[in-house]
Amino acid sequence: MKLSEIDSALRDIRVSPVKTLGQNFLHDRNLAQWIVDRAELTPDDYVVEVGPGLGALTEFALAAGAHVLAIEKDARLANFLREHFITERLEIIHGDALEYDVRRLFAQRSVKFVGNLPYNISSQLLLRFTSYPSPISLWLCMLQKEMARRLSAQPRTSDYGALTLLVQLRYRVEYLRTVPASVFVPKPDVDSAFVKITPRAPDELPEFDAERFTKLVRRGFSQRRKQLQNLLREEVPDWKNACAACKVEPKTRAEELSLLQWIALSNLGASTDLMQTPAENSEIFPVVDEQDCVIGQAPRAKVHGDNLRHRAVHILLFNEKGELFLQKRSRRKDRHPCVWDSSAAGHVDAGEDYNAAAERELREELGIATALERVVKLPASERTGKEFIWLYRGHHNGPFQLARSEIELGGFFPCDVVSGWLKARPDDFAPGFAECWEAFTASGATDRSS
Repeated sequence: MKLSEIDSALRDIRVSPVKTLGQNFLHDRNLAQWIVDRAELTPDDYVVEVGPGLGALTEFALAAGAHVLAIEKDARLANFLREHFITERLEIIHGDALEYDVRRLFAQRSVKFVGNLPYNISSQLLLRFTSYPSPISLWLCMLQKEMARRLSAQPRTSDYGALTLLVQLRYRVEYLRTVPASVFVPKPDVDSAFVKITPRAPDELPEFDAERFTKLVRRGFSQRRKQLQNLLREEVPDWKNACAACKVEPKTRAEELSLLQWIALSNLGASTDLMQTPAENSEIFPVVDEQDCVIGQAPRAKVHGDNLRHRAVHILLFNEKGELFLQKRSRRKDRHPCVWDSSAAGHVDAGEDYNAAAERELREELGIATALERVVKLPASERTGKEFIWLYRGHHNGPFQLARSEIELGGFFPCDVVSGWLKARPDDFAPGFAECWEAFTASGATDRSS
């Protein structure tokens, strides 16, 4: 919109820009078009726009053919957008973006985030929408210049800090351009900047314990002037050897360590389970016939290599809200690494029955025990990897002690989100889970999971 159009629209809907809501309206159409161009939108994209205001970016995103979900806190602006853009491809939510359930976006195949974020909550918004795992593949954000510099900062600079590392651990951040305050009305007190954020490849960085990494980084930057050996004494007691292993000086400070050095430092004291390779090659499985009768046994490699029929269990755990816990498989798994799977799953070992295997998998993968109910048995087929599968259901609210050598992370998801996610992004899941979830939903068991 032009300046005159913005003034007219604000008068018509009786809006005086509210500073606490970060209401600064973009009036430079060339810049708005440039921003949307960077997203390379297609009709297959689902765009999330936070704080759309009068629709400066919305207009160009819709023109590119994308579906737009606009989250606007001011009811008057939300109503203006509904009246101004008459299209089924625009969905408007009048609400607080900080309360939006980001998990809902997994049901969309290609999600991109575009927004001129309110300065006062920009860090909160970014941390919420980049919380890992995220269904979003690209973020294009207008931020306060200082915030943009912090997100994209490099070691040994004043902008480099805990927020830098917590975001860059999962994402690449590119500072695209500075934006003068003059392109907004009312004119803010500071300049803005535009950043592009994209997810890192699954194997781009060494494996890490995200919880320990976060703890060390936050403590390391809690007092920037102090040396790390004084701040991290409790977490890293053998500081001399830690420095040698991470190739840093003993008197180093937090801002002098690169992302890779922070990962190396956090891994020194990580659970030994993270560093172990799954003991898969030594496993012996029962080999069965078409009727699931045992006819012999063989090592895991032979069973999989020769495509022999064998047995497995899958367990679906639900919390008190009826949400399903899913695990993301480790990159070290020999089959289907880095995809989502049932709450717990595994093969039936030689000399073991299905029930014992299910109890063992819960204990080994999640560190829990809970009552389990058999739901349905799946026949061995190509789609199950020649596995007869007994599917179990149980209830547990967590927390879980994840076997880090096998599981990268886990989380609870609403059942309708899981179904939508599986339909939109089938490659995100292990084939065995897809078969189990189809059988589970067909049995009507989802109605009895809360």
